[in-house]
Amino acid sequence: MISGGGTGGHVYPILAVVEALKRQVASCKFLYVGSRGGVEEGIASRVGLPFTAISTGGLRGLAPWTVAGHLFKMMAGFVQSLGIVRDFSPDAVLVTGGYVCAPVAAAAWLRRVPILVLLPDLEPGLAVRALSRLATRVAVSFPEVARYFDPSKVVTAGYPVRAEFFAAPLHPPQLGGEKRGGEARRAFGLEKELKTVTVFGGSRGAHSINLALSQCLERLLEAGQVIHICGQLDAEWVVENEAQLPERLRNRYRAYSYLHEEMPSALAAADLAVARAGAATLGEFPALGLPSILVPYPYAGQHQELNADYLVSRGAALKIADAELGEKLLPTILELLNDEEALAVMSERAQALARPDAAQRIAQELRLLSFEL
Repeated sequence: MISGGGTGGHVYPILAVVEALKRQVASCKFLYVGSRGGVEEGIASRVGLPFTAISTGGLRGLAPWTVAGHLFKMMAGFVQSLGIVRDFSPDAVLVTGGYVCAPVAAAAWLRRVPILVLLPDLEPGLAVRALSRLATRVAVSFPEVARYFDPSKVVTAGYPVRAEFFAAPLHPPQLGGEKRGGEARRAFGLEKELKTVTVFGGSRGAHSINLALSQCLERLLEAGQVIHICGQLDAEWVVENEAQLPERLRNRYRAYSYLHEEMPSALAAADLAVARAGAATLGEFPALGLPSILVPYPYAGQHQELNADYLVSRGAALKIADAELGEKLLPTILELLNDEEALAVMSERAQALARPDAAQRIAQELRLLSFEL
């Protein structure tokens, strides 16, 4: 049984582990427990995972009366989770970030079901720290995070990435070597030899990135081509802007509100990505050896800053503050696109951070936990 919520950066690592576990044990059954209408419900539905919703709500940074209402929802979610654990009778429970996990983990703990907490981020949130006290194992993506937990529980496995990213049609650039992403570009109807930038803002999009890109789009398209995943909220005006591009540049631009199965190819097609610094960037960009310009979301606490700094300090990315996008986005992109050597070095350094075996290792931990019943 699995539970996780919040963002794709928490849901997709779970799916990578599910894929790995299916390869190891063909007879496995899964049930995804999440919040109604959350990101996890839509993703689970697309990949064919059975899904059950429970009541939940966040607690941090909210008005006292809202917190009181959410506590009531969490209590209801706990009662629901007790019934789900009883009826599904899991051998092990995998949980990640998000308040939806707390009732599930508490119910599993009361019924003595082993719990594995998966932490994709560089810093645990309040929910993960609390859940770790109930957990049998805590799988972390980076050695730096292990200090937050009981050493006897910690497994440093790496960031689990879906197999599609490692199988993406990609030729990482070497100095003087073959260009990257030609096959993936053809899938998007783009020119094979033209420099390509993929721009996105996470599972919900990023308005400030979309706005900054729109302001410099024509000048950028003079130098290359763009795959732009803008999110549902900005999709209408982004499509209107696309229609207003000069005809000679229009075929260099592909705009999408969201990509699902095509996302690995959208990143594989790119010489460079511009993105928020959610947890997924820590695993998916290294898997593809993808250089990036990261723009941490300024209202996400510190975890996106930490994620960006991790890749920047290792030479795999550059960082731009959200407030400086209008001034710095275009010149930073053009400087990198015009420097083959810098892009190749960033790619090599990103790829050095990849952990292709992470999902398999976590799946193996789950198998071992199931024998502890």
